[in-house]
Amino acid sequence: MLWFQGNSMPLARSAFGLFLRNCSASKTTLSVLTLFTKDPCPLCDEAKEVLKPYKNRFILQEVNITLPENSVWYERYKFDIPVFHLNGQFLMMHRVNTSKLEKQLLKLEQQSTGG
Repeated sequence: MLWFQGNSMPLARSAFGLFLRNCSASKTTLSVLTLFTKDPCPLCDEAKEVLKPYKNRFILQEVNITLPENSVWYERYKFDIPVFHLNGQFLMMHRVNTSKLEKQLLKLEQQSTGG
């Protein structure tokens, strides 16, 4: 899992686009799993541990909802973190649902390989 902490969604979109362009030559595209978090967040720390077996299958982007530039995400998720989006789409909240994550990753991996 490639880890980076982004402070704003424009940064995430541009980093994701750059990553996709760099991977296009190798035909390998990793999904982006966005973790909406704050500090401290024991449930987020627990979730990151649960995600470790999947580390080679996505890029993990952390968005700290308490930063001023993330106020929209704070208003939306302040009582629900951790919240996860996969490639910009809501996936799950509160705890990692490994079955749901696995199902969605497989679906995206099959789409990217044309299978």
